Order: sequence, then structure tokens, then C-alpha cells
Amino acid sequence: MKILVLGAGVVGTAAAYYLSRDGHDVTVVERHPAAARGTSYSNAGLVSPGDATAWATPAALKTFIKSLYTPDLGIKVRLQLDPFFYAWSLRFLFQCTSTRVRENTKAKLKLALYSRLCINEISSETGISYDERARGIMYFFRSQESLDHGERMYGFLAEHGLDIEVVDRNRLVEIEPGLAAAKDGIAGAIYSPMDQTGDSRKFVEALAAHAEQKLGVKFMFDTNVEDLIVEGDRVAGVKTSAGRLDADAVVIAMGPESGLLGRSNGIDLPVYPVKGYTATMPLIDPAKGPTMGGVDEDRLVAYSRLGDRLRLASTAEFAGFDRSHKPEDFKRLFQTTQELFPGAVDPAKAEVWAGLRPMMPGSVPVIGPARYKGLYLDTGHGHVGWTMACGSGKFLADLVAGRKPEIDPEGLVYKD
Repeated sequence: MKILVLGAGVVGTAAAYYLSRDGHDVTVVERHPAAARGTSYSNAGLVSPGDATAWATPAALKTFIKSLYTPDLGIKVRLQLDPFFYAWSLRFLFQCTSTRVRENTKAKLKLALYSRLCINEISSETGISYDERARGIMYFFRSQESLDHGERMYGFLAEHGLDIEVVDRNRLVEIEPGLAAAKDGIAGAIYSPMDQTGDSRKFVEALAAHAEQKLGVKFMFDTNVEDLIVEGDRVAGVKTSAGRLDADAVVIAMGPESGLLGRSNGIDLPVYPVKGYTATMPLIDPAKGPTMGGVDEDRLVAYSRLGDRLRLASTAEFAGFDRSHKPEDFKRLFQTTQELFPGAVDPAKAEVWAGLRPMMPGSVPVIGPARYKGLYLDTGHGHVGWTMACGSGKFLADLVAGRKPEIDPEGLVYKD
């Protein structure tokens, strides 16, 4: 089949890779001048099944209200005249029951564990290198109260396949000596040896090059998607800034813009943008930096060691499609960096960035056939797109081919 994949981030590029391996004629359409220039450009760098807990929980409403008057909270809400934001928020709250949290978390974890294997399989088969580290991730807590809550949360993940170790501050420093300077301010941690880290931008750039050179995938950069071309009950192609592109099938993998395209074509696709901030700094003294990825669960700051760089990420801000940023947006990141890893980096040389995560109300991405014949979705991966992208791509390729997926599709296949 001739297939158009809309979006050349990690999700779209992974889908194109697997679809082309099945023998399809694949073209990727991307509005940026290169792959991984949108959401995939700079994330926390965590490939983290341990971060699979759904965002919508019974405590979410309390957190939402607190965010309106607590400027330093990792979650921020900028109230705006956007009716879709309020509709999305209502659907989010409907997902905040204990039953939905469990089901959404199980679906996310299932896909995340599978996708981690897919990332490693691709790397092994293609030789792609992306500053990867398979040393695990340390999820640490600053108070006993938050640690107790964390043990319950990660205990549920452990019941469904995540390997974890609950550690005190002394064991934490044995595993991650980079946190020695912050040891006294940490109550304990959950160590997930299954998790790993890596630079998603490097991975996507290399995978796109491999797909183009070895598998014949075509990439159309600097090309805007304007609309779907629907003829009768099927999708026949896409209108773009470069003209009409005909296809037998179309995959929407446009990150936060997926919802706009879907809704303009009558598809119930509640993907909403959630802004995150990152800072990437050169390590001036690697011995003082971390040896693995980590998450400061109380500050909601995540970090990764990417070669000779340290990447930090924080904040979930509901601000529509605003990608702007200002110096004070990174104040918490720099403060946390100096507190955790004093003397390890040079903040003056930081590359700062802000991007949008495509979030579904239940935190579970949508994958599979949509309203029209030949139309498929692969979007809504939220803050763990890097973690789940390759598994999503392989899962989608199985659905397109009519094969039985390698993982149970329950909770993952799109339902309009």
C-alpha cells in the first residue's frame, strides 16, 4: 500500500520504519525542516515504564486547584478562553476514578514495557546510537509521606510487570553516587533497573536516515498538512502546502496538532497540548553528575545523563499551543540542578527549550483505525512519547497488516 505518515517525530518515524519493513510505500510529511524538531526534539530523555502511572487520579482535582495559586508547583494551568480546554478537562476528571486509574495505568505500562524492547531491538538491528544508558532510573522522594505514597503507586506497577527495588538513602547512593550531595534531603527512592535513558532527537534523526537510505521511506520536510482528502467512506489522501498527496492509507502522528486535524474531520480525538520545559547543560565535572536517569518526585523534575550533557525537564503547563518561554520559566530547573549535582554543570551554557506534549484525558495514546477506511491514528502519547513510540509503531503496523499484535490490544485500540 501507499501510506502517508503525518509527522516525523519519534512516533511518526517509528511507525514509518515498521510500515516500510512490511513492504509498504511510505512517505512521511513533516512541517519542520528535519525530523524530531517538534515535541521529540528535547524531552527528559527517559525510556521509563516506571513513569506509566496515569495522570488522571482521584487527587488530580486538588492538584489542579492548587496549581492556580502555587507558582512553583510542577503543574500549571493558564486559564483561557478555549472551550476545548474545558471540554478536555471535564473528560480528564471523568478519568480520575480509582477504576480508571488502574485500567489506564495497566494499558500504559503494557505498551511501555513492550516499547522498551522495541527500542533496543531497533538499536541492535540498525546500529543506531543515541547516548543510551541501560542503568535504570531512580525515582526519589524528599519526605516520608511522599515515599509512602510512592511505594503504593510503584507497588501497583510491580504487580503488573515492572521490576523495582525500594531503597533507603544509603542504598540509593550505592546505586547512584551522583546523588551523594543531596542524600540528606532524600527520604528514600524506588529504583527501576528496567528503565533506561537516551536522546530521542538523536534516535529519530538516525532512524529517519536509516529508513530513507535502507528502506526507501520518503520524507517531505517543510510541508504543512492542511486537511484530509475524504472520498465517500474512505480517506484518499492529504491536502498539503506542496499540493495533493494521494494514498491508500494515512497515519495521523502529528503530536498535539493531531487533535486539530482529527476534529476538523469529525473524529473524536481529545488530544490537548501540555507544555514542558527542558534545559540541556554540558557536564564540566562528570564525576559530580548522575550516572543514570532520575526523577525528583516532589519537585516533578526529571533528568538524564546524555553522553557529556545533562538534560533536565519539568513542568506540565496547560497554555494552549503557546510554545514561548522566558528565563524565569527555568529557574526551578537550575535551582534543582545545583542542589542535586553541585559543580557538575555550567548553567550559563544551557540550551533551553519548551515544547508541547500531546495528552489524552486518560493518558493512554490512541492507536489504530479511525472514522474512515484507510485512516489510522498513532498519537496522544503525552509525557512518555519517547518511551512508547516504537512499541506503538510496531503495534500499528500489525493492525495495518491484519496481524495479531504481539501484546494484548485491550485498552490500546482506538474507539471512536
